[in-house]
Amino acid sequence: MSSAMFFVQQCPTCGRRLRVCVEYLGKTIQCRHCRGTFVARDPDNSPSRSDPEGVLMRRVEELLAVGRHA
Repeated sequence: MSSAMFFVQQCPTCGRRLRVCVEYLGKTIQCRHCRGTFVARDPDNSPSRSDPEGVLMRRVEELLAVGRHA
């Protein structure tokens, strides 16, 4: 049985704190409250402009590793 890993991100449109599944990191998502759209980004490790995919993938791997050990 797999359990999904989540992080919390604030919607830039309405300000609500949303639980976002790590599989959506880097993808455009929609707020369930206001329907505003934004890119899912882990606030603890926002991707840099020089290597956005590399930073993002490293963070995903870190979060998945934590989930395996929990």
